[in-house]
Amino acid sequence: MIHIGQHIREVLEERGHNASWLADMIPCERSNVYNIFKRGSVGIGLLMRISEVLGHDFFADLSAALSCQLEEGDELDNQK
Repeated sequence: MIHIGQHIREVLEERGHNASWLADMIPCERSNVYNIFKRGSVGIGLLMRISEVLGHDFFADLSAALSCQLEEGDELDNQK
């Protein structure tokens, strides 16, 4: 499964931005952005806002990870 906070940080850095920039865009305190990076899960509204700001569909990433997990589960079931 994706650690969404780490994934957000990776995409943010790929875009050439930092935590201060994201804090200004969301808006929130910079310390809150660092807390987001530590989270394994993020609320839907916050994830939607971050997706909009970064121009990245984090929901698609999570969906793809879920699909892989489900496929792996099906493969394990078929092996039994």
